Amino acid sequence: MLREPVDPDVAKAQEARLRKAWKTPTGWRYWSAVNNSEVGVWYSMTAFVFMLLAGILALAVRVQLAVPDNDFLSADRFNQFFTMHGSAMMFLFAVPMFEAISILILPAFLGARDMPFPRLSAYGYWCFLIGGVFVMGSILFGVAPDAGWFMYPPLATQHSGMGSDIWLLGLSFIEVASIAAAVELIVGVLKCRPPGMRVNIMPLYAWYVLVVGGMILFAFPPLIAGDFLFELERSFDWPFFDPTRGGDPMLWQHLFWIFGHPEVYIIFLPSIAIAAMVVPTAAQRPIVGYSWIVLSAVGTGFLSFGLWVHHMFTTGLPTISLGFFSAASEAVVIPTGVQLFAFAATLMVGKVRMSLPMLWISGALAIFVAGGLTGVMVAIAPFDWQVHDTYFIVAHLHYTLFGGMVFPVIGGVYYFYPFIRKKKLSDRMGRWAFWLIFAGFNLTFLPMHLTGLKGMPRRVFTYPGDIGWDWLNLVSSVGAFVIAAGFAIFAWDLVRPKGRQADPARNPWGAGTLEWSHEIPEEFWGVRSIPHITSRYPLWDQPDLVARMDAGRFYLPDAEEGRRETMITSVIDATPMQVLRVTGPAWVTIWAAIFTGGAFIFPTFHWYPPAIICGGLAIACVIYWLWTSTAEIPEKEKKDAGLGLKLPIYVSGPKAAGWWGVWITMLGDSTAFASLVFGVFFYWTARPDFPPEGTDHAAWALSLLALALLVGSWAATFGARYLNGRSHWRTVMTSLVAAPLLAAAGCAALIFAVRVPDLQPTTHVYPAVLWALTIWTVVHVGAGIIMQLYCLAALLAGKITPRHDAPLWNITLYWHFICLTVIVTVAVTAGLPRLL
Repeated sequence: MLREPVDPDVAKAQEARLRKAWKTPTGWRYWSAVNNSEVGVWYSMTAFVFMLLAGILALAVRVQLAVPDNDFLSADRFNQFFTMHGSAMMFLFAVPMFEAISILILPAFLGARDMPFPRLSAYGYWCFLIGGVFVMGSILFGVAPDAGWFMYPPLATQHSGMGSDIWLLGLSFIEVASIAAAVELIVGVLKCRPPGMRVNIMPLYAWYVLVVGGMILFAFPPLIAGDFLFELERSFDWPFFDPTRGGDPMLWQHLFWIFGHPEVYIIFLPSIAIAAMVVPTAAQRPIVGYSWIVLSAVGTGFLSFGLWVHHMFTTGLPTISLGFFSAASEAVVIPTGVQLFAFAATLMVGKVRMSLPMLWISGALAIFVAGGLTGVMVAIAPFDWQVHDTYFIVAHLHYTLFGGMVFPVIGGVYYFYPFIRKKKLSDRMGRWAFWLIFAGFNLTFLPMHLTGLKGMPRRVFTYPGDIGWDWLNLVSSVGAFVIAAGFAIFAWDLVRPKGRQADPARNPWGAGTLEWSHEIPEEFWGVRSIPHITSRYPLWDQPDLVARMDAGRFYLPDAEEGRRETMITSVIDATPMQVLRVTGPAWVTIWAAIFTGGAFIFPTFHWYPPAIICGGLAIACVIYWLWTSTAEIPEKEKKDAGLGLKLPIYVSGPKAAGWWGVWITMLGDSTAFASLVFGVFFYWTARPDFPPEGTDHAAWALSLLALALLVGSWAATFGARYLNGRSHWRTVMTSLVAAPLLAAAGCAALIFAVRVPDLQPTTHVYPAVLWALTIWTVVHVGAGIIMQLYCLAALLAGKITPRHDAPLWNITLYWHFICLTVIVTVAVTAGLPRLL
């Protein structure tokens, strides 16, 4: 069947219909685009601009430190600059750049037309842009955060300005974008692979995306939980981190570093993923130790969550804890080393071509290994006590992140640029940029090891000239400007006009992975037809694959109904399951992001009514978005997907990408809730006055009533889904009417359970934490009520039928998680205190 010729007239008609369906809007409507090829470029360039701005702040810091007793920057401005440099690099560049590049190139690796939720990607980008501009713009008004990128209390909580609020609310808003992108990427890897691409032959890049997406899902929520507690203290004086009222600032350090240390590997692993693509291409042979690399990547992800305390060795923790976390910090070297040795083995057994991307990867490996060696040193607690908060740590951090992220990403840009823009970057400029950045980096940060060993602390804006730090700082400052020169060349190479340049070869590096089946000149449909894959390197191992894809001989070669479509496959074996109709251009994603931004940004100024209005409008935008473009009942049940295969257009439950999106999102949400519960047990073990002797507790009778009502709401929701499949329309209607009423009553009972005993959250951390758990649960139940009402409206409008019930499956899954949340909340607020 694959060898049968395709009639040229039929092929041209198919191409015309595909081109029309996937056409990118032009003019001012261009900004309503949602396809990955546009959103990924916007995302990448925005993150790159934020990186350049953070670099300018770093240059200003180095000018200030170039000579002793300098007054180029005031102490306050210096604090703002180093805080925003770290915050921007971590939150506005490192993680967003991974997500941006993955949104851009992952569908091509998987032979997919687009990501499963294109509007979610666009929404995440606009949230990122608005939040990033808000946070970075604070520098222009002199109100930027100035307590460090880690915002330790009590310095940050007691700060009189609005800088801490800008950091908390602005970056929490950006974290929404990060988690949205992580959900999109995880579902994309699990459900959008081409037929035949089993998990054991996925490109390594897809494996790394899956691992890092999961890490984001479990690392960012603890920080969101910490932000929630932090802002409650800042805005309402609830004493979560105030020791005079039972709080403990150490809780913030735990929550922050449970996020902060995995983030180092969230930054590092995607860059290793780029290396895993470049190295086999340079060696012109398959990667050595594919399975070992996958296991090591997964192992690195798991181990990274057990290392956070090595940032806290100087805080007075028990010696047994120091020993455990020191050992864990050493152990993470093992899976990291496996990956690096696999790359070295691949290069040894192959015929290496020292291309420009490979030059950047080589520099990355050299710098990262040096950073890893100092990492082994600081993992030893006695040594860490000596160098903690000195410039030795600054040097270690930058060797790790520059080598583990910046160099590989630039190498990836040179490698993938012919795929992204259908042009090549300059080899000469690329080599100039490499050597300037490589030399400048070592000139800047290598002396900092000695500066730190000589005792220079971090985050000081000046120093005396008679203690031996002056010449070291001057050398580092000169090196910083050498780095800047290299980045200037790279940036110019990136944006310079290339219209007169000839088109590159379709596969200029001779790679074996699927993304190099792209078309020149560019077509926005992703792939002409979705292939059947039998190899890890299909372009090397499957003869005539690209020609057959171009001829439309594989799956979905047409867009007969004029809709954008891609294929959904099973999680393990990539068996075809559905033809998914993905959403097209829309303005609603921008409006949803703007109003979401208002809900986060207005509280910074304590303007709560506009924030509430914006939150309501954001919810309205999302409801409109879902109502008009998701889970539509198709005009026919099945579609000819090609090669004699007929697939359903509408599926629900675990077969559907949307169900997986809800499942993955709620895993992250439950991690944030678990972090709040962790706070309760932390206070119990760390504070002798938790709960205070003789204090009131939550009213147990009202708590049990709330539990019964909310479990009843969950049961009604579950019953509605179950009975809908058996065509009991009236009973389904009754259940969907009863479910939100029960939930609303349960919310009221839950609130009164902590209100009736007159538990004042400003007096002590104990009532504050009970109120925090209650608020978290009530807000989530409120979201569940909106979902129940949405399904009720959809049932009345005929959008839900016994056959077409995806919204019911999705909200029932949400309510499974909410039911567990309610049970834990009642147990912790009403049961646990009485046992303690």
